[in-house]
Amino acid sequence: MTADPIDPHASPWHLFGAVLRHCRESKPSLGLRRAASELYVDFSNLAKWERGERTPPPEMIPRLDQVYGAHGILTALYETLTRPNAAAESVRLRAGTCWENLAYRNGDDEMERRAALHLLAGLGTLGISGEPLRQLLDLSLGHLHREVEDWELACADHLHALRTRPPAQVAADLLIDLMSLRRQLDTATPADATELHRIMAALSSIHANALTRLGDHGAAIRWSYTARQAADASGDLALQLMVRGQEAAQGLYGQRDPQTVLRLVRHAQRLAGKPTVDLLTTEVKALSMLDRHDEAFKTLTMLHVTAEKGVTADQYGFWKPDQIHFAESWAYAAAGVEAAADTARYNVLKLTPDYQYRTNVQLHGALCMVVQGGVDEGLRQAATTIEALTPTYRSRHIIETGQMVLRAVPHEQQDRPSIAEFRKVLAIEPTREA
Repeated sequence: MTADPIDPHASPWHLFGAVLRHCRESKPSLGLRRAASELYVDFSNLAKWERGERTPPPEMIPRLDQVYGAHGILTALYETLTRPNAAAESVRLRAGTCWENLAYRNGDDEMERRAALHLLAGLGTLGISGEPLRQLLDLSLGHLHREVEDWELACADHLHALRTRPPAQVAADLLIDLMSLRRQLDTATPADATELHRIMAALSSIHANALTRLGDHGAAIRWSYTARQAADASGDLALQLMVRGQEAAQGLYGQRDPQTVLRLVRHAQRLAGKPTVDLLTTEVKALSMLDRHDEAFKTLTMLHVTAEKGVTADQYGFWKPDQIHFAESWAYAAAGVEAAADTARYNVLKLTPDYQYRTNVQLHGALCMVVQGGVDEGLRQAATTIEALTPTYRSRHIIETGQMVLRAVPHEQQDRPSIAEFRKVLAIEPTREA
């Protein structure tokens, strides 16, 4: 028996009913009577909800989401349709899009689906301009899962965003894809699951980086652990080393003690069986933070020898040649070696569009000034560099690099006015508005 067609343009609740029915029919063997039984409602009432003739009570929506396997889509749509301006806005939308169409009377499913899509797109004006709307559209199209190639592209996109956009925006976008990826893993074949674990490792590592930039260090550490678990599940040694290297590197920005970072580096090097370029760059920076400058310079030499043998870039784009120059800038500035630090900074600025790298090497220059005795000049340069960024871009990576400049001031000069002014600049936390 063919169900009566639903015109989603007729009213907001006809739209809700159309999506509700689509969710149920997308689940194998979930007929109307069985769904009603699992919901503990009369099947005739459920049929009326699906036809848009009645509105389900608010307390039933989460249960509908669960039984219909809608992953929160029904809740998002229900909340939107019950907003104060929803009814008036729906009338306006229908006035512009509704038409008399025999396809509804004849039960044309394709026309019904297209009409639903059309109105769903219009609902962006009700506030579903972001993820809930996209998921509704995907559901109507029958595409909730992505191909592995699409996920690899998503990794590259998120990495680009991390280097060019505010961290709060990056973290929010990543959570959406991580949730979608987790749902896809639930039904993936063993072969696909291995590939999806690689994607999970990469996205989790990027998310940990974004959270570190926001100063949410506890969550960042947990996401780094998830990245390690996913990488290990994939069996990909290069990926295992990459996420461990990323975790160690994030630890340098107020998240972990430098000694702990060195422990992470050593553990990853044992896993690799040899030093790697990625791990050596972090080792250089950690040694510099511990004022072990001679060891940092020896490690820099090892870094260059290793890099000259060739670096195999990862498939997602984590590795960048400017990382070597960035480590040089960090180490030479911390030791007050001005000429070498200037050269390294020039090389970074020439190679990277990453706002964070560009800002931090400028702060390295200020650090070098302070180490050489130019406290006021160095602090002024550091303050100017940070204040040039809008608050959304003032990540913890940048603030912690500013803290390095501050810590370089000798104890007996801590009462200088420039110190107090710079502390005010560092007190500004990165906003979570994206």
